[in-house]
Amino acid sequence: MWRYLVPLGAFLALAVFLWMGLGRDPSTVPSPLINKAAPEFRLAQLHEPTQQIGRADMLGKVWLLNVWASWCVACRQEHPILMELSRTRLVPIYGLNYKDKREDGINWLAQFGNPYVVSASDIDGRVGIDYGVYGVPETFVIDRQGIIRYKHIGPVTVDALKTKILPLVKELEKT
Repeated sequence: MWRYLVPLGAFLALAVFLWMGLGRDPSTVPSPLINKAAPEFRLAQLHEPTQQIGRADMLGKVWLLNVWASWCVACRQEHPILMELSRTRLVPIYGLNYKDKREDGINWLAQFGNPYVVSASDIDGRVGIDYGVYGVPETFVIDRQGIIRYKHIGPVTVDALKTKILPLVKELEKT
């Protein structure tokens, strides 16, 4: 009888863990980088490949880092929201064009609009890996000292902007 109870117990434990996992929001995967210094980088700018940009260039201001790609379907979903946010000038948005051909990224922004102050070109994806990117799009809120304060996985939504991102930006700008 005991030999049947052990597999049944293991099955029930697995079923409970799976059931609990189904109730979780996949966009809230915890990041080990929260409240830690954003990884250093220095990359060529997407539109001006002879010029570079890096994390150090944004020190002293609160900013968003949006990881995107021309091949990313979900990036098209969030793009109008980022365009509107950039028009408000509430927070500067910097892009990290992830594992994309430079020409494709430039053409995509020409077609859909450019919400970014500057986009860095992460052709091989190494900077994205340093930031713990699971997949595009992902957006980071980074404070004046270069500390990651929030990570949004998936397309930014109006609700995420109103309830999480913009209130955090306002709070960080006070300090």
